[in-house]
Amino acid sequence: MAGSRAAIRYAKAVLELATSSNSAEAVNTDMTLIAKTISDSKDLSAMLHSPVVRSVIKKSALLEIFNFITPLTVNLFDTLIENKRLSVLEDVAIKYMQLFEQASGKEIAIVTTVVPLTSDLETKVLAKLKSLTGKAVDIKNVIDESIIGGFVLRVGDMQYDASVANKLNKIKQEFSLN
Repeated sequence: MAGSRAAIRYAKAVLELATSSNSAEAVNTDMTLIAKTISDSKDLSAMLHSPVVRSVIKKSALLEIFNFITPLTVNLFDTLIENKRLSVLEDVAIKYMQLFEQASGKEIAIVTTVVPLTSDLETKVLAKLKSLTGKAVDIKNVIDESIIGGFVLRVGDMQYDASVANKLNKIKQEFSLN
């Protein structure tokens, strides 16, 4: 919990600095790469969380892996190292991307379905979401067979669950109350 709050604070600070220096888009590209790389590499994640590995080695590894990043992102590495918070780097990157999307007036809608959305259905969902939120919306389709059928739509902090699994759970709860 404390790591999450710290990640939000760092992400907000970096976004503020990046916006004031007109490099928010470039830093967002860095953060996307950092989040994906750390999430895909268990070794990198373990190294960042390890209390045994010295900060100098961690920074050297990060600069070697991410050798084409903006100076602002390098400054973030330095700040996290100085404050002994390098373990929250992935969370900071994720929070930054979310804050950047919000600041640019875009929302990301996560649509969970059993099968991938067709382009026709995706267009209809985009149109409906734009009319509901009044913002440009990007769709991320997540495939989850455990919902059995239907869909789960999440935009920001709102969620609409029209899955078969959810309906079956509601029926099960009704029977267990009687």
